[in-house]
Parts: sequence; structure tokens; C-alpha cells
Amino acid sequence: MARTARSLHARKKRRKILKQAKGYRGTKNSSYKRAKEQVWKSGVYAYEGRKQRKRDFRSLWIQRINAGAREHGLSYSQLIHGLRLAEIDLDRKVLADLAATEPDAFAAVVAQAQNALNGDPVQRRIEADRKPEPQARQTPETRETEPAPESAEEPEASADESATEVEAADAAERKAGEPDVDFESGESTGAQGRITVSDVEEAAGDDDSADATDAAERKAEELGVDLSTVEGTGANGRITVGDVEKAANSGS
Repeated sequence: MARTARSLHARKKRRKILKQAKGYRGTKNSSYKRAKEQVWKSGVYAYEGRKQRKRDFRSLWIQRINAGAREHGLSYSQLIHGLRLAEIDLDRKVLADLAATEPDAFAAVVAQAQNALNGDPVQRRIEADRKPEPQARQTPETRETEPAPESAEEPEASADESATEVEAADAAERKAGEPDVDFESGESTGAQGRITVSDVEEAAGDDDSADATDAAERKAEELGVDLSTVEGTGANGRITVGDVEKAANSGS
């Protein structure tokens, strides 16, 4: 009797391929050669389909978040920017689920993003269910040796002193901490004298240098245009590449 090499492993491999090809049309489910080729191609198609499915779901999540944000007067990009300023780390899948199933929770998240955009303080979660620490049982001896409580006038005085201090929102503090921003001489326009992001940006823009995008600055250097003479038409009066090209054409 002739010896058959790898007979057991070969049969197991064939059964595995034919099992994966079960349900294919024609000889793709019975012929080992054609079944092996079709199973390999099916794996390639499945990999591409999974990648496309991720793209489709991301697009769906963005549409749901945008629809929920529009109900509260914000766009999708404004909401994402506000969440970054508020340091709220929620991915798009969770935000889309909140917008579709939990409108009240999504409204609270949008409110936090709106506060961060306006420069108002972001409300932090307070543990309401935190149990107070148990107090030691007082005895007549401890009552006599226990010092008398301080008067309530000192906390009021400290509260008045803290009210006179200038406070800044979290986003404004991060903006003022940048190397090119100096807010020592700025004015605060927020609620109760708080410093907002717009105050910091206004203080940073008090210098004579024009506010232009990086691309506009490179274009101005290339065309030899003075940015101080260019009128910006972009967001918040920023100078764009089109403004630089327009100034160069009008000057020539």
C-alpha cells in the first residue's frame, strides 16, 4: 500500500475550505480549487466592506449629532469645538446615541459646550450621593474641651474679598496661557466680571500686526504685499488668501 503524506491534515484543510464555501453557487461549493479561490476573494470583499461600514456609521453619527445640535442653535463644528474647550471627552458614537435616545442628556452636553464657547464657567458634576463622614459621638467631657465655633462674620468677609478678585473661565485661562498672549492689561466683560475667551482674543489682537491665516501670510510674502494695508473678509475679520491676491491685483 502506497504511503500518503499529510493525508489527515490535507483532509482537514479541505473540509475547512468547503465548509466556508457552503452556499456558493455552481461548483464553488464542491470543487476544492474553485472553493479556495472564492473563499479568498470573499475575505477580501469582507475586509473592504468592514472599512466601508465604518465610514457609513461615522457619517450617520455626524448627521444625528448635527440634527440634535441644530435644535439648540449650534452647528456640528461649533458643538465639537465647544466640547473640546470644555474638556468633555465623548466620542461621536455616544453623542449620536444621546441625541437619538436621550434628548435631555444631550441638551445638557450642548449647554456645557455653549458655556465653553461663550467663556462662561463649565459646570462640573457634583457627587450628590456622597455620604457625609460620620461624626464622633460627643460626651460631656469632649463638649467641655471642644473649642467654641468661630463666628460667621469671618467667612462673609472672606467671601467679599474673593468677590473682588478677577476670575477667568477655564477656556480663557488656557487661551491666556499661550506664549503670544498677554492679558495683564485686558478688560473682563463676562458675567460677574469674569474673563472670557473673547476678552483674551481682543487683548491679543490689540497689537498693530494684522490677523491673517498662515496661508495668507505665505501668499503675502510671495507676492510682496503688506498685510497692514489689506482688509480682511474672513471670519472675525481675518485676512484670507483671496484678500491678499485681490490686494496684489489692485496694486498692480
